[in-house]
Amino acid sequence: MTHLPDFQLIQFAVRDGIAVLTLNRPDKRNAISDAMRSELIVALEHVTASRDIRALVLTGNGKGFCAGGDVAGMQRRMDAPPGEVGFNGWTRQQRVHHSVALLHNMPKPTIAAVNGGANGLGADMAMACDFVIAAESASFTWSYIHRGLIPDGGGMYFLPRRTGLATAKALIFSGRKVEATEALQLGIADRLSAAPESLLGDALAWAAELSHGSPTALALGKSILNQTFELTADQVFAQGSQAQGICYTSTEHRESVMAFLAKAAAAKSTQQG
Repeated sequence: MTHLPDFQLIQFAVRDGIAVLTLNRPDKRNAISDAMRSELIVALEHVTASRDIRALVLTGNGKGFCAGGDVAGMQRRMDAPPGEVGFNGWTRQQRVHHSVALLHNMPKPTIAAVNGGANGLGADMAMACDFVIAAESASFTWSYIHRGLIPDGGGMYFLPRRTGLATAKALIFSGRKVEATEALQLGIADRLSAAPESLLGDALAWAAELSHGSPTALALGKSILNQTFELTADQVFAQGSQAQGICYTSTEHRESVMAFLAKAAAAKSTQQG
């Protein structure tokens, strides 16, 4: 297994095959700095590649999930020479999109365990996960409009797919806060945790439930489901046929079928006896 560096701005642990990635700048409500993003990318690439990790839970340390982009970084961008602002911004956006794409395309289930405020990029990162479980203290805000910006972490792609286009526009245009109960009603969150102290445990239990099946089938199924709204029915069927052909050759499929046949043969022998 790849040796991971000593992270400073995130925490990383694996519990019974489930990776827990915790954003760890609690004094900044876990705002994403360039340095934190670099650590995040390393951790996400490790989870993607590891055969020993079946699922990922993303959460935040302290009172906030993620306050979005680091304001200090915004200041540095504005202070750059005018001729460098555009290219510097483009370069940064490539890193932002890479980190979000790693979450979205990860070939295993991902859950955002939102413990507090998820603002701007933080809200986008939660939406990039397959599922969202929220504590009662959680809230979601697409607050980019208050900084003269548009959602750059995938919010314009993910949010309409959860809430519908008109609701997504209203949330992005207004930048208003959505509390946990409303988030559940709108489809921003999929579940609420009964108590703040049970959030991570609930997320881990859900991740275990979602990831106990064939890793091959999960990875291939997710890769197609992620494209469902962009593909035609024929394209989904074609990709499904190709993926199923791969599943036919997987160890998990073979072992499952052999176990079923052995069980059926044993039952038949018992009946005949």
